[in-house]
Amino acid sequence: MSVPDITRHFEFEPVGRRLEDLETPVPVIDIDVVANNLARWQARCDKAGFGNRPHIKTHKMVPLARAQLALGARGITVQKLGEAEVMADAGITDMLLTFNILGDQKLQRLAALARRTGIKVVADNDVVVEGLGRAGQAAGRDIDVLVECDTGMKRNGVQSPEAAAALARCIAATKGLRYGGLMTYPKPGVRREAAAYIAEARGLIAKAGLETPVISTGGAPEMWSDEGLEDITEYRTGTYVFFDRSLVNRGVCAREDCGLTMLATVVSRPTPERAMIDAGTKSLTSDLLGLQGYGIIPEYGDAKIYEANEEHGYVDLSDSTAKPSVGDRVRILPNHVCPVVNLFDRVVFIRGDEVLGRVRVDARGLVQ
Repeated sequence: MSVPDITRHFEFEPVGRRLEDLETPVPVIDIDVVANNLARWQARCDKAGFGNRPHIKTHKMVPLARAQLALGARGITVQKLGEAEVMADAGITDMLLTFNILGDQKLQRLAALARRTGIKVVADNDVVVEGLGRAGQAAGRDIDVLVECDTGMKRNGVQSPEAAAALARCIAATKGLRYGGLMTYPKPGVRREAAAYIAEARGLIAKAGLETPVISTGGAPEMWSDEGLEDITEYRTGTYVFFDRSLVNRGVCAREDCGLTMLATVVSRPTPERAMIDAGTKSLTSDLLGLQGYGIIPEYGDAKIYEANEEHGYVDLSDSTAKPSVGDRVRILPNHVCPVVNLFDRVVFIRGDEVLGRVRVDARGLVQ
């Protein structure tokens, strides 16, 4: 598998050449690890015969979205209108927005996006469908709407194949819309059941005279498994660009696949067994994902950040043979990389120990 140089998609802001030159805390991203992750996943999708529609909510950066598309991604997935607007401003037009859109202001923004892009959306109830229809009419084109199906996650989604078919008919009958297919985010471990649900829904929809051109599924925990994917047309996942501690823990990736770490500074050593660092919940988030601690420091024997305040991280050094001194830099493997990126206006890209420069997180904080 060849791994292309993706630096051509970036314009790096100068910030020094060495890790020692950086102010902390700051996420540092190894561009070669990322490039390998992108190429490996694209190759997996190509071989399996389904489209790659990466979720940009993980990285929120235009250069990385462009790199994914250049490698062969079908389009991108966005979660909120703000992300879609940033990507549209960058010239990216093939987007699927996987969150119910409600409210006049948001529908006006969707209409504006639909005038200049091929954005597709989802719905799981007729109230959302009615509003989407108004947006499509305002845009002057039919907007494709995928029916979101709950196949075990128990969050958004219609609750049965029959309900999926009914909503598909509702979409097809609504002026300004076109039925675009089925979308789901299965709970890990129920891929077969999810596939049966989707197959039944597609059959009922076909009986109503409607084709289902897109079957979109996703999720990082089972991204390498083929189970239950026989009929899908595209796969959505985002975390694969960086990976993180939670996915190492699940066996989805190896440590060396993790492209982002948090660079922090030891600011105090109050006791032999405790270090304090300048990265707390405002850098690492409070998202534990069922793990112990807020991240680990591999270079010190997987020392855990066992507690965190907003700006303070508490490091347990009791099992570490080597111990850092005040002023030392440490690199933390975070639990969940997606919210970590969203906390920073800029991140730093590196190649090994060489600093390439800073990059703006283009859609940072755009959660509306």
